[in-house]
Amino acid sequence: MRAIQTALAAGLALSLAAAPAAAQTIIDPEAPLSEPEQPEAEALLPPIDDVPLVDDGRAGRLDELFAELKRTPDARRADNLADAIWAQWHRSGSASIDLMMKWSNEAAGKRRYAMALDFLDQIVIRAPDFAEGWNRRATLHFTMNNYAKSMNDIHKVLALEPRHFGALTGMATILERTGNKAAALEAWQRALEVYPAMRSAQEAVIRLSDDLAGEPA
Repeated sequence: MRAIQTALAAGLALSLAAAPAAAQTIIDPEAPLSEPEQPEAEALLPPIDDVPLVDDGRAGRLDELFAELKRTPDARRADNLADAIWAQWHRSGSASIDLMMKWSNEAAGKRRYAMALDFLDQIVIRAPDFAEGWNRRATLHFTMNNYAKSMNDIHKVLALEPRHFGALTGMATILERTGNKAAALEAWQRALEVYPAMRSAQEAVIRLSDDLAGEPA
């Protein structure tokens, strides 16, 4: 944890070269729907009192899924459990928030990033306890090569859901891309603590361990 904390305490001063435009997003964005373009975001926003607190009745179900995810050695079963966890995370408890998430997805799929970000900004204001709103905005910032902003939103996700393996892999990817291999290794290891069968995390831990072992002390 020390390497991660050191990197984060430094504010991750990211004066970086832009990553490739076609870089893969980190955090499981849903496929955009092919529907007519929407009006500008402000014209579509529901009244703020239409957004209830996120329903936490799913907590018990999530605990069960995570317990099984940690136990299972079977990669296919683990993938199915991870999908079930994502399904729980995507439940906002508000039809209005769900609709704005959909509109943001569609806008991002059409590369209308400013509009997508507008919706996500409203989501995190109206439902600040909805971790997936922060997570989706972190993904969009990553797609736009705004790594510092993406990392800030990842912190919010992990404060709300420390087991969020999507956010942990996002953190690890950003740390590695910005040259902090030691902190990236720790982030990948944290992801494996939650999701031991995650192949990408397993491969990253091996790769980074080898890289760090070969570096001069």
